Amino acid sequence: MECDWKPDEQGLQQILQLLKESQSPDTTTQRSVQQKLEQLNQYPDFNNYLIFVLTKLKSEDEPTRSLSGLILKNNVKAHYQNFPNGVSDFIKNECLENIGDTSPLIRATVGILITTIASKGELQNWPELLPKLCLLLDSEDYNTCEGAFGALQKICEDSAEVLDSDMLDRPLNVMIPKFLQFFKHSSPKIRSHAIACVNQFIISRTQALMLSIDPFIENLFALATDEEPEVRKNVCRALVMLLEVRMDRLIPHMHSIIEYMLLRTQDQDENVALEACEFWLTLAEQPVCKDVLCGHLSQLTPVLVNGMRYSEIDIILLKGDVEEEEDEAIPDNEQDIRPRFHRSRTVAQQHEGDGIEDEEDDDDDLDDDDTISDWNLRKCSAAALDVLANVFRDELLLPILPLLKELLFHQEWVVKESGVLVLGAIAEGCMQGMIAYLPELIPHLVQCLSDKKALVRSIACWTLSRYAHWVVSQPPDQYLKPLMTELLKRILDSNKRVQEAACSAFATLEEEACTELVPYLAYILDTLVFAFSKYQHKNLLILYDAIGTLADSVGHHLNKPEYIQMLMPPLIQKWNQLKDEDKDLFPLLECLSSVATALQSGFLPYCEPVYQRCVNLVQKTLAQAMLHQSQPDMYEAPDKDFMIVALDLLSGLAEGLGGNIEQLVARSNILTLMYQCMQDKMPEVRQSSFALLGDLTKACFQHVKSCIADFMPILGTNLNPELISVCNNATWAIGEISIQMGADMQPYVAVVLHQLIEIINRPNTPKTLLENTAITIGRLGYVCPQEVAPMLQQFIRPWCTSLRNIRDNEEKDSAFRGICTMITVNPGGVVQDFIFFCDAVASWVNPKEDLRDMFYKILHGFKNQVGEENWRRFSDQFPLPLKERLAAFYGV
Repeated sequence: MECDWKPDEQGLQQILQLLKESQSPDTTTQRSVQQKLEQLNQYPDFNNYLIFVLTKLKSEDEPTRSLSGLILKNNVKAHYQNFPNGVSDFIKNECLENIGDTSPLIRATVGILITTIASKGELQNWPELLPKLCLLLDSEDYNTCEGAFGALQKICEDSAEVLDSDMLDRPLNVMIPKFLQFFKHSSPKIRSHAIACVNQFIISRTQALMLSIDPFIENLFALATDEEPEVRKNVCRALVMLLEVRMDRLIPHMHSIIEYMLLRTQDQDENVALEACEFWLTLAEQPVCKDVLCGHLSQLTPVLVNGMRYSEIDIILLKGDVEEEEDEAIPDNEQDIRPRFHRSRTVAQQHEGDGIEDEEDDDDDLDDDDTISDWNLRKCSAAALDVLANVFRDELLLPILPLLKELLFHQEWVVKESGVLVLGAIAEGCMQGMIAYLPELIPHLVQCLSDKKALVRSIACWTLSRYAHWVVSQPPDQYLKPLMTELLKRILDSNKRVQEAACSAFATLEEEACTELVPYLAYILDTLVFAFSKYQHKNLLILYDAIGTLADSVGHHLNKPEYIQMLMPPLIQKWNQLKDEDKDLFPLLECLSSVATALQSGFLPYCEPVYQRCVNLVQKTLAQAMLHQSQPDMYEAPDKDFMIVALDLLSGLAEGLGGNIEQLVARSNILTLMYQCMQDKMPEVRQSSFALLGDLTKACFQHVKSCIADFMPILGTNLNPELISVCNNATWAIGEISIQMGADMQPYVAVVLHQLIEIINRPNTPKTLLENTAITIGRLGYVCPQEVAPMLQQFIRPWCTSLRNIRDNEEKDSAFRGICTMITVNPGGVVQDFIFFCDAVASWVNPKEDLRDMFYKILHGFKNQVGEENWRRFSDQFPLPLKERLAAFYGV
């Protein structure tokens, strides 16, 4: 022990001077302080000075002493392994000696220092730490007890896993019972620490806690009405977690827990209310939710609805009371702009009765006020109402309709606004029961779109988007047209929050309405193009999305000279303004990708510069990645999203322009770049490059053909269903390549067939991947029946069930030709599962003439093979619609 270490007076003054300077707001001073600190780190006993100032130099002011400790904490984080033994021992000793300092700030700083040392793997090398802290809990001195508990709470937060492992001698067996004793301590601060410590071990189902679960729950109940908000908050947090982990122990008390949580959700302290409100969100996910809550719905509903009002502070922050709050001319604060995530291309099949099915949830969640503290009572209450509506469905309407009537037509705007939010929150779960009221409610909501208050206008946009599906199902003149007219006005609102809400709502409406919007295209484009000149940064990004969604929704109807003339100039102007490093390229590229796909030949005049820049972005990113790999200290890693978005736009161009892209491909090195992208270690890069490979195969196979020998083995290694989207796009590309290669595909069948059969038989494979796998197996069998047909029995059943629900199209056509060809080669392979084949054939609405003949021959061949009597017995198992369809179409 270097306990006899004494600071040198001159050195000490130098460090104090530094600590004073570092509190200066001036950035130049700050920078020179940073440099001096770096230099001082060369001296082994520099850290001794820092701990000395923190723990011994009582003459200095507390902020300076605390700062000294925080600088030491950063040094521990960065260089602890290089501290000489004497120094680290001196620091540990000083920490334990001073954990009970009279100043709360110094105690807290020492606690932070202790947990930082502990989490550097030093819990093992500091065996006396935990026993000593636990011993100090019993101190008569409040400061010592509180300081030790503060440190223990931080250690429990930072090192929960280590504490519950064999590395240490299972200290929790002692610590948790000890913490439980302090639930009844006279000091609220200490009670709060004690619960917070134990709470760290609930979710991980730590054994030491599970053994004491009953005393823990009893003690929690004892603290239920504690006068200290922090204690009540921790009690609520514990109960929410126990709901997930030990429902069995809560069930006997569920009635009183629900009564308690109802009270706490109305707690005067907003932090307590928020913790309690989480209880309803968590409960809704539990299977028992309906049974235990049904008796309390009439009490819970008004509590949640009340929580959905804006608080007074929110209204001040959002300038909600300012009449006609116009802020459209004020530039955005760059910190407020959230990063956007690019959703890479996934190739999917169209299903009966709708457009492409998206397996991901739509992002129309309750995200109506980004700018306030992100998660608050209003959002939590709305989210809870949303999930409960999904559990209780129309049963929730009984308690909620009378409340809605009162709120929606209320004189006070804050109350009315909360009513509109409630109506939107229940839209998904209570849709069936709401239908009767929508003819009167939708016009009322459309009226709210022109309310004086911006916050009412913006929430009305969101709620209307939640009912867009119903609006579109009615005659267009009745609701769609008035809604669209008003929403387009709101896109040009003078308030930025309303612009944002209207743009997002309009994108949802576009997805639902699809081609219903075609008659209004000129009017819609007029508005969206005008918004370009009006919007600040953040909303521009949402506008791109609305334009891209419009293109996806109306498709080739956008390809009219007058529409192109309106839309393309502003997009190309932005495209030219943005630098290659600007992340705003992402949404713009995504938008252009949709536009190019929709415009098809109409995009030709714009395609060359767009194509060139995309190839450049890919090339730049790959080059940067190679530099970073060879010299990581010299070069930063590139942001690969640039490359992913560029590959996706190239896919959009290939899909839209078809054969017209051939010249561009011929004059560029895109195939060489794709060869590198397909081997990138980032899955999203591979996913997008396989989508592009499939699209180029369809558009200009002459350029792809020479690379097939290099590409096929890579495609084979990417048939790994753990990475669903990568696997999906690779599978689809193999199918497209098969169609182009014909019999030349033969050498590659062995590379991929085995995995494809494995994927189609795998349980829980997502629908899109199953469908694409089935199509690719069918296509392989179409071009190489001799190679694939022998395996027929291994895949025929899942093959038939996965393709019966997709629409008639080219891909389905070639896949079924393949299966018929294989059945001709190996009829025995289908015998056991023939009923599935019959069902799949019946799923065709109108197959091409020659494909129908193939079906006819196989069905009749089978019938003749087994004889009239057996066929009748066999076809008696068919469901009636199947029987009737086959009789009508194929005469069997």
